[in-house]
Amino acid sequence: MIAVIRIKGQVGIKRPVKETLDRLRLRRKYVCVVFENPSKEILGMIKKMKDFVAFGEISEETYKELVKARGQKNKEGELKPFFRLHPPRKGIESKKHFGVGKGVLGDNKKMNELIRRML
Repeated sequence: MIAVIRIKGQVGIKRPVKETLDRLRLRRKYVCVVFENPSKEILGMIKKMKDFVAFGEISEETYKELVKARGQKNKEGELKPFFRLHPPRKGIESKKHFGVGKGVLGDNKKMNELIRRML
């Protein structure tokens, strides 16, 4: 399972980037989308958005916590395709991801911890 969280807001985003974020259902800041079996097209879109989102593998327990705490139902009784989260507790150290392991943007190895801080 791959979780994708939008970290950056809407100011100064170019149109193709905004359209890709809309297709991934990441229309607001701190919205999370979980893909169980992502296709290669979805993985390509996620990699293209690495400067605007944090993504990574999550465990089954984290997914269950996410559904329990922030899952909202549609009128038909099924879950909405996204989760609205709080800003992370203790803040974000840095949004940048210059390859030194700093920041949360891009491929995040501590995705379970980040989601728990945002519940």
